[in-house]
Amino acid sequence: MNDTIAAIATPLAQGAISIIKVSGEDAIYYVNKIFDRDLTQFDRNTINYGNIIHNNEIIDEVMVSIFKGPHSFTREDVVEINTHGGVLVTQTVLTLLLAQGVRMANPGEFTQRGYLNGRLDLTQAEAIHDLIEANNNQGLKLAVSSLKGSVKRLLDPLIEDVLDTIAVIEVNIDYPEYDDVEILSSEIVKPRLDKWLIELQAIIDRAERTKEIKDGVKTVIIGEPNVGKSSIFNALIEQDKAIVTNIAGTTRDLVEDKIRLENVTLALVDTAGLRDTEDVIEQIGIEKTRAALAEADFVIMVLDASRDMNAAEVELQTLIQDKKHLIVHNKSDLNAEGLIQVSALNNDVSQLEEAINKLFSDNVIDVKVETLNNERQIGLALKALNHFNDALNSIALGMELELVAIDLGEGYMAMKEILGEVSRDDLLDTLFSKFCLGK
Repeated sequence: MNDTIAAIATPLAQGAISIIKVSGEDAIYYVNKIFDRDLTQFDRNTINYGNIIHNNEIIDEVMVSIFKGPHSFTREDVVEINTHGGVLVTQTVLTLLLAQGVRMANPGEFTQRGYLNGRLDLTQAEAIHDLIEANNNQGLKLAVSSLKGSVKRLLDPLIEDVLDTIAVIEVNIDYPEYDDVEILSSEIVKPRLDKWLIELQAIIDRAERTKEIKDGVKTVIIGEPNVGKSSIFNALIEQDKAIVTNIAGTTRDLVEDKIRLENVTLALVDTAGLRDTEDVIEQIGIEKTRAALAEADFVIMVLDASRDMNAAEVELQTLIQDKKHLIVHNKSDLNAEGLIQVSALNNDVSQLEEAINKLFSDNVIDVKVETLNNERQIGLALKALNHFNDALNSIALGMELELVAIDLGEGYMAMKEILGEVSRDDLLDTLFSKFCLGK
């Protein structure tokens, strides 16, 4: 990280302003070479007007912001050049910097430098990406909370408690003559393990629910062929994405999209109609439907209101009783009390949207309660949980604390890895490569 990097930090398109970000030990030096005023004479955290110059010609009027390390996002010297928002002028200024010896930044490299320089931990770095990618208000609130260090506040007490126990066990083993420290036994460690397992399981359970709210509830639309599933899917997402015909069995592949309602985001899947068929391709689609149904957290079952339920639909309704679900009556102008009526033909799904919002009215994240917020963090928490369970089993088998401490140590390391404090370089490269340029 000894070199100086640069990237365009705004979308490369015509607009009012574009920003080129430069970071590194020589950031001010390199920008000075193309700026018509001496940036070394300006204080940190200042914005300065001037011109970008090349071959004694003005390329653009700009505003240049100076942030001197360690008081910057990367904890290095950072210069941000605000140009007019044309594509050509923005690329020209970046090219001039690269010609001076500045290196083009990799995706996410500014955030990576902030992490490696101790400006933020790994969960805060991930929160920046989550903030950009948020597709609902709950996800946005969660990202802001994580950016402020909520995950570290959540885990630190547990991590410190585990570390203290490991340290005492190690002292007991290596320095048995040292009597100024507590002497631990399996009878003392077991209640601690029980407590940690309860705490960690609660953290994981909350994180799973939070992830569902943030990323979208896995939702499938099911029913017999030609009851209007695809039409309802299209009406909900407000575009014609699923093929709609009056020919039964048209939908063969799963069609997916997300919709954001007032109380919930749905990861919506339109499925093949469930029926007995000799068509091999349609059979494959039906198998995909059954697999999607098994994984779904929420089911919308569509019935044809112009007829009674048949035996297959009664069986299907029984199958989804243990899942959160709604039953929708399509193809009807009736207003039967207690039934959710839709008219896919007229794109009228207002009753369905109202029913979904009511069903998920408790889907609110309390951002004052810290939580993990992605698969990586949850996976490592599960890894720690498994190691603590292994430690508990070792105690039950009468093993020495020296062996128990091995699993305690692995669990401790898994929790530390959530914060990125023991992460491998290849993990970091993969994680930060998901960011956009200029972040």
